[in-house]
Amino acid sequence: MAQRLICILLLLLALPAPAAISLEDDEGHRITLAQPAQRIVALAPHIAEVVFAAGAGSHLAGTVQYSDYPEAAKAVPRVGSYNAVNMEAVVALKPDLVLAWKSGNREAHLERFTALGIPVFVSEPRTLDDVARTLETYGILAGTEAPARAAAQAFRQRRDNLSARYARQAPVPVFYQIWDRPLMTINGEHLISDVMRLCAGRNVFAELPQIAPIISAESVLAANPEVIVASGMGEARPEWLDQWQRWPDLLAARRGNLSFIPPDLMQRHTPRLLDGAERLCTALEAARQRRPAKGTP
Repeated sequence: MAQRLICILLLLLALPAPAAISLEDDEGHRITLAQPAQRIVALAPHIAEVVFAAGAGSHLAGTVQYSDYPEAAKAVPRVGSYNAVNMEAVVALKPDLVLAWKSGNREAHLERFTALGIPVFVSEPRTLDDVARTLETYGILAGTEAPARAAAQAFRQRRDNLSARYARQAPVPVFYQIWDRPLMTINGEHLISDVMRLCAGRNVFAELPQIAPIISAESVLAANPEVIVASGMGEARPEWLDQWQRWPDLLAARRGNLSFIPPDLMQRHTPRLLDGAERLCTALEAARQRRPAKGTP
């Protein structure tokens, strides 16, 4: 028995040590891990979802409020919300990697983690290809490269199929409404604008400088979008979407092009974004079909 144990020990010692991982995040900071992360804290719901999609859900030690997909994410311990992280709760989990969201997490929190010696990897997807790239990156960081690569490839293939079907259709001017009070939208650099382009949609507020600007109802009326898409807070269509019917001269209201897509399918930077894209493409195609025939007033 002792000789067998010695042989096993010698075999283990002969195995190569895990190679160090060195990657640059979306802020240009290089993150180096001695080995794949085993205890990950995800500081946004969409990050937790992508970690699961990359085959690394079992590596999640903690996440934030509203991390509810897939079902297994609901059982992961909470460390506050994406914009109000409980620092002590994160440290208590002894993570070997924190995955952060540039647009949502507070810089001061991320700096504190770094000061404590906890590696922080920051992501900021702005295009559909960034979603696929993030899947692959999380797979490298967690040592689940094979399933992550497969998920990324499936995502790209599905995106390409949608693009082949819709991207060359007649353009449709779109206003995407995040919220009602204040009235908020997205500019052309936002990931949702990339989804619009996939469907041959044109964001009427693409030129605004802020990524998620506050606008006025008057500016929407002036832009006169052919389609208005709203998100809201959950699975239910928000009441304020139909308030645009108060302006019958608004093209989207006049033609009945007021569409709702659940925010989880459009505002989370995850593979489910293509579920939202399919709904958006369908809505824009319906809007094209409602256009009057040439020569019709």
